[in-house]
Amino acid sequence: MEFSHSDNNNLSLTKFESMLKTNHILFFDSEEFENIIHHYLNQGKIALAKKAIRLGLDQHPTSTNLKLFKVEVFVFEDNLIEADTLLNELYILDPMNEEIHIQKANILSKKDKHEKAIEVLKKALELTDDVVDLYSLIGMEYLFLDQFENAKEFFIKCLEVDLEDYSALYNIIYCFDFLDQNEEAIEYLNIFLDKNPYSEVAWHQLGKQYLTIKKYKKALAAFDFAIISDDTFIGAYLERGKVLEKLKRYNEAIESYNLTLSLDDPTSYALLHIGKCYEKLGNSDLAVQYYYKTVHEDPLLDKGWIAITKFYNKQKNYPKALYYINKAINIDTENVVYWKLYAQINQRLKYYEEAERGYKKTLELGNYELNTWVSRGDLLIKLGELQAAVYNYEQAMDFYPESAEIEYRLAGLYFTLNEASKGSYHLKNGIKINNEYSFIIDELFPDIIKNFKVKSILKSKL
Repeated sequence: MEFSHSDNNNLSLTKFESMLKTNHILFFDSEEFENIIHHYLNQGKIALAKKAIRLGLDQHPTSTNLKLFKVEVFVFEDNLIEADTLLNELYILDPMNEEIHIQKANILSKKDKHEKAIEVLKKALELTDDVVDLYSLIGMEYLFLDQFENAKEFFIKCLEVDLEDYSALYNIIYCFDFLDQNEEAIEYLNIFLDKNPYSEVAWHQLGKQYLTIKKYKKALAAFDFAIISDDTFIGAYLERGKVLEKLKRYNEAIESYNLTLSLDDPTSYALLHIGKCYEKLGNSDLAVQYYYKTVHEDPLLDKGWIAITKFYNKQKNYPKALYYINKAINIDTENVVYWKLYAQINQRLKYYEEAERGYKKTLELGNYELNTWVSRGDLLIKLGELQAAVYNYEQAMDFYPESAEIEYRLAGLYFTLNEASKGSYHLKNGIKINNEYSFIIDELFPDIIKNFKVKSILKSKL
């Protein structure tokens, strides 16, 4: 039982804390001690809870409930051996106490013995009429085992007993999502809504399911019902805005996002998407204003900086685009998309060394697209790093063994490096794969086009 200022039990708490200050031992009945301990545990004041347990057991040494609080603290502090020992003693005295079984299951769960924890919790179900918490605990144990069907079954049982148990509802949807059962989730939520038609959470979750399977009009209707059920539900307005964006109804999306700003403090998500909507509507001035508001609201939101980067990139204002892509990379240094954009912007600014560094980082992060290999290699050629370019293209060959673009580039590099036999080999391969790409030699390696062997091989393709 939790204390409140209007609760008479608050007198017990005041009396207890006064006793601690004066060191004068006062008497409390066991229920008072239970309420005091429960209050301190809920507040996270473990030291005070332990004092209350000790003093409570001094005055009521046979109280099972006080000893169970002691077990709870042992478990919290990972003193599992002491907790287990005390629980075994309590079980001998009171084998029909479901709380003893619950704490036993808690210890087994801490030891990653989830199957055994479930067995114990199912025994506890036989000892109590208050089953909701036990169903939830069993469901959680099944989640630990990645047994999502079983977990879903027990969370559904929770909701059958208590339609307002939204924690169980979220867990049910989590299981459906993990199992890729969107249609089944929709069917379940519609049945639930027949019983509880004003559940804003269920309407919201139904909308998200429709959004996942791209049924945007049905998603929109579900979010509208969520808002009818609770017109202050910010999450529903945000999701509604997202759907309206998908439907290209940008003015309505802006209106929906703006409603969230009037209900609570601005969120960077809403500001960012308002900016994107204005950009789609061709209102560049308002778009960039909202992008700046986004990063002002959340300076660590890389998506805000990247939105500004892309805006200036489209405007061909590359110095500003470079400034903002650096901001995004400073926040998320492992994002492939950012590094690729960084490379492209630097290339447009003719900062070739930085551009090459960007493509190299992109490859290191696992982006093995042909265009990335080619762009980096061409920059290395431009920078005079011919051996590095060769190594780059040889690595690319592992991923694209039949690429004419790579073969012609390797041919040109080897002829430039006076390795004619290797050059001939790759030039012939390039011609065999696609003779129309031979212009690469002329564009990237104009100095070797007059080479007799090169001319001879190129002539043979005609």
